[in-house]
Amino acid sequence: MNQASWGHGLPISRREAMRRGFSAAAGLLLADRHGAGAPASAPPPAKAKAVIQIWMWGGPSHLDTFDPKPAAGYDYCGPLNKPIPTNADGIVIGELLPLLAQQADKYSIIRSMTHGINAHETAAYMVQTGRKPGERLVFPGVGAVVSLFRGYSAGYIGLIPPYVVLTQLQGRFSEAGFLGNRYKPFATGGDPAQARFAVEGVVAQGITDQRQQDRRELLDRLNTLGRAVKNDAALKEFDRAGKEAYELILGDAGKVFDLSQEKDDLRERYGRNTFGQSCLVARRLVERGVPYVTINYQGWDTHRQHFQAMRQRLPQMDRGMATLLQDLSDRGLLDSTIVWWTGEFGRTPRVQWESPWNGGRGHYGPVFSAVLAGGGFKGGRVVGASDERGEEVKDRPVYPGDLIGSLYEQLGINPEAKLPNPEGADLQVAPAAAEGITLAGRLKEIM
Repeated sequence: MNQASWGHGLPISRREAMRRGFSAAAGLLLADRHGAGAPASAPPPAKAKAVIQIWMWGGPSHLDTFDPKPAAGYDYCGPLNKPIPTNADGIVIGELLPLLAQQADKYSIIRSMTHGINAHETAAYMVQTGRKPGERLVFPGVGAVVSLFRGYSAGYIGLIPPYVVLTQLQGRFSEAGFLGNRYKPFATGGDPAQARFAVEGVVAQGITDQRQQDRRELLDRLNTLGRAVKNDAALKEFDRAGKEAYELILGDAGKVFDLSQEKDDLRERYGRNTFGQSCLVARRLVERGVPYVTINYQGWDTHRQHFQAMRQRLPQMDRGMATLLQDLSDRGLLDSTIVWWTGEFGRTPRVQWESPWNGGRGHYGPVFSAVLAGGGFKGGRVVGASDERGEEVKDRPVYPGDLIGSLYEQLGINPEAKLPNPEGADLQVAPAAAEGITLAGRLKEIM
């Protein structure tokens, strides 16, 4: 999908600006501070201030996670046929998620997500925008919309951009869509599980803070023009932006990415792996006021040897996500932070035992699961149901637009507010039936 260019979008992304160095970073900060504001709307009362989106890149199996079907038999469950009870009455989940089983009172499971799309790109677009793929306009994802309504135009003043991705962009579609580059996420790059989290444009591998400070002092000494022309408004603004950029690199703002400030026992509880440490960074970001953080969690496109992969990946997910929920709760942040777990689709309920798959699961969009916690969403509930084999929606279908509209409501963003677009079309923030989109109603059961 090609992204349209429109409005106040910059010619480069935040990621590229950071890569190009000090001057581009300064310009980026200027553009973000002085860009156009979000359209006026009458928002509902906000219950949430931030979202941590755990994006299961590739599509997780609903049967092996939050919608187990032990009675379906070996061809559907494989060796994972012993689901476990949770601390929420009547709710069982996959056997490899014992820590999340202890946190079920904090989240609700949607077992009837559906869109029927089996291709990564189009399914990812549908789940993250709620809109049908292949239309003339490329709509923005939820993160970009939150950045529009809850970013700088809404009083956000942090030096960290309001929409952060840990650690890589998906590359499936343009997250900002027609809103343009101004609303693209800042992708950190790097790996928070390494000794030093090398965030692009903030932490340079192999360069100490002292060397960065020495470079800054050298730039100041070489800035003869700035000292000679003291009253030039443009130079003053450039100097101010430069100071902010270096504050991000050397000051307190950039320290949000420094996990050495956390206690070792907490880091161990999250798990010393990329996902676990990304969950910890996400908590630190929302604690600093960043309104939208996506963790792009790779490795779930398990066409081959699915169960071997699950025995490695599900315990990592269990540890990191369960600790995130508990940590947010302990710090009084869960009430104001939505944790949204999902992928672009589920995986085929019937296991593909034959060669070359050797026990794999394919793409599956007819029914899959999502999890919502915090930010005003009730815990310990199940919404909807799949059939006895997890192949079809049995009760209460939930479409991506239903979930997305519910997120906006909890964030105090009016789902019916006008969404600015390059064609001046009469579009609202949340997907609407008038656009030809199938909807079944917002998640009032858990709101």
